[in-house]
Amino acid sequence: MKQKHDNPILVTGAAGAVGGIGRNLTEFLLARGHKVRALVRREDKRAEALRQLGADVVQGDLTDLASMHRAVEGCKRIYFGMSVSAAYLEATINTAAVARDHGVEAFVNMSQMTVSQMSISETTDSPQHKLHWLAEQALSWSGLPVVTMRPTVFLEGFFLTLAGGVRASDELALPMGDGKTSPISAVDVALAVAAILDDPAPHIGQIYDLTGPESADLDHYARAFSEALGRPIRYRDVPLAAWSEGLRRMRFPEHVVNHLSAMTELNRQGRYDRLTDTFYKLTGKAPTNMRDFVKLHAAEFEQRGTPE
Repeated sequence: MKQKHDNPILVTGAAGAVGGIGRNLTEFLLARGHKVRALVRREDKRAEALRQLGADVVQGDLTDLASMHRAVEGCKRIYFGMSVSAAYLEATINTAAVARDHGVEAFVNMSQMTVSQMSISETTDSPQHKLHWLAEQALSWSGLPVVTMRPTVFLEGFFLTLAGGVRASDELALPMGDGKTSPISAVDVALAVAAILDDPAPHIGQIYDLTGPESADLDHYARAFSEALGRPIRYRDVPLAAWSEGLRRMRFPEHVVNHLSAMTELNRQGRYDRLTDTFYKLTGKAPTNMRDFVKLHAAEFEQRGTPE
């Protein structure tokens, strides 16, 4: 396919884990005829898979000035996204400073929907939320041509990565109370970002809140699991302290544990009961619903006997 532009689009976090946007975004941009420079932290199978897709893979660190100059040089459009990390703010400003130096025409920043409910006098108990809020402030001061994406909870997060209980005991065991939430697939978020990077000019300066197609409580989503898997799945509201301890046993870093724990508490308070049609406006498609998502990942929810 003829390339649309001579300049590659930089995609950070391109080799991200489950729920990562970068890899899907790389694939979507290549399919649209763009050159993609994929930034990875290390050379491994995931980096090689990106090369097989047709990306120019560069190894680098978002907090390292020299490696970001190498990554950004020659790119006019940037997607900036980073997994939950205590170094998030440093990485954002480091990348933004280099992007400004190179005169980019679009900087798409992956933030979080919770930021829209924060202010100079109100934050949340999540250190990551505070870093996202500060990063947005710095980017707005930077003079860069920024587009801000604020998705809600990812389906791949709470409902795939943390849903081991569905396999082991046919239950969604999460400390989310009876609060409603409107999770969106990271694949859908990548699709929305691809649409913006394809033609960024109309989107510069905009903030986009992204949700899934419905806002509902966990009992509702347990029924969607039941329908998709053909066996009864129930929701069990579990105590937060024990759940958080379980994350620590799974070797999640403390910064991540604090962030996920704060998210469940906000859900309990009804702070994730949000619904927008932004995804449809950006892509012309309906976002993936829970039932279809579970069907797509059915093999990962199959019972595997006694957990090890």
